[in-house]
Amino acid sequence: MEESGNKERREEIFSRAVRAGKRTYFFDVKETRSNEYYLTITESKRRFNNEQGKFYYEKHKLFLYKEDFEKFAKGLNEVVEFIETGKIPEEEIKEELPLKEKVDIEFEDLGSDDKKETEDEAEKEAEE
Repeated sequence: MEESGNKERREEIFSRAVRAGKRTYFFDVKETRSNEYYLTITESKRRFNNEQGKFYYEKHKLFLYKEDFEKFAKGLNEVVEFIETGKIPEEEIKEELPLKEKVDIEFEDLGSDDKKETEDEAEKEAEE
């Protein structure tokens, strides 16, 4: 059991480092207290502090949870494909409403309840 006040650092379950020029990316799989895995992606850049005359590492972290993996991977793949090919990926085809449920609204119609009531009455008469 963990002592109160003593925060135990979560150890990585699995880790990969990717060196890319002046940056290093760390992909670390960690585990929550409820034994669920999540991913931390850390970008680390070596910087020089002129005032102190020392190097330091600037880090940025992203936490990605299991329930978001599929959407994240899809979005990442789409933007990588765009960068590599210049083509915008095809969007998923959205279901269209059946014709009788489509509504044609003009900008001027917005906020006009009188016109809506008139259209509703006309629709009822057409159904009869």
